[in-house]
Amino acid sequence: MREFVCTHLTTRLVAPALAAALSLISIAPPDVAFADARSAAKAETVAGPARIIDGDTLDIAGERVRLYGIDAPEAGQTCPGEKAATWHCGEAASRHLRELAQGAVTCKARERDAYGRLIGTCFSGGRNINALMVREGYAWAFVKYASDYTGEEREAKAAKLGIWAASAPAQPAWDYRQQRWTSATETAPQGCAIKGNISGGDRIYHVPWSPWYDKVSISAERGERWFCNEAEAVAAGWRPARFE
Repeated sequence: MREFVCTHLTTRLVAPALAAALSLISIAPPDVAFADARSAAKAETVAGPARIIDGDTLDIAGERVRLYGIDAPEAGQTCPGEKAATWHCGEAASRHLRELAQGAVTCKARERDAYGRLIGTCFSGGRNINALMVREGYAWAFVKYASDYTGEEREAKAAKLGIWAASAPAQPAWDYRQQRWTSATETAPQGCAIKGNISGGDRIYHVPWSPWYDKVSISAERGERWFCNEAEAVAAGWRPARFE
């Protein structure tokens, strides 16, 4: 769930409001747009069955919702476990969100990010899904942007649940994204590290922390290409990879 902003994205490719927000920010670390290019969501609420995108993002009736105030391990991320073993914490976070989001899910928006996604708090069966993901050790409180779930994080840490199970701390998802982004930009053309892949006629883009990123090769002859940021990829008609 993750953003980059590049000044060469032109206003004719994006909506005027989005272009105005993006023009204020140059190429930046992955989470900049989460804080700096957002707009009011006008108290929107979406409800219905949820399709899980990753550990902190879901889709309801075509509306992409990023869970407010939390940051889950990325799909390809591993974390230290008990007795020096590692586990696929990113995959586990996605599975756990799927378990919590059974039946009808209601998400109350707080804002929209630079890509039009709702940033919201989601509920299922009267339970706050955002809070449970943190309390049960499948996400961090995203304290850079919100302090709503710091209490739940303390509970999970004290109980050594999930990402807190090992004596060695798990790498926070925001640091993992930054590390992967920095490494990818060193070898990507002009530092534009997002891969636009065509698979079965579907245009899909992969960010550097995608579990398939290293396996994807870009062929210009097939119409594949590199992007500097997710907004550029979306404006060109490509969709993000799904991790279901």
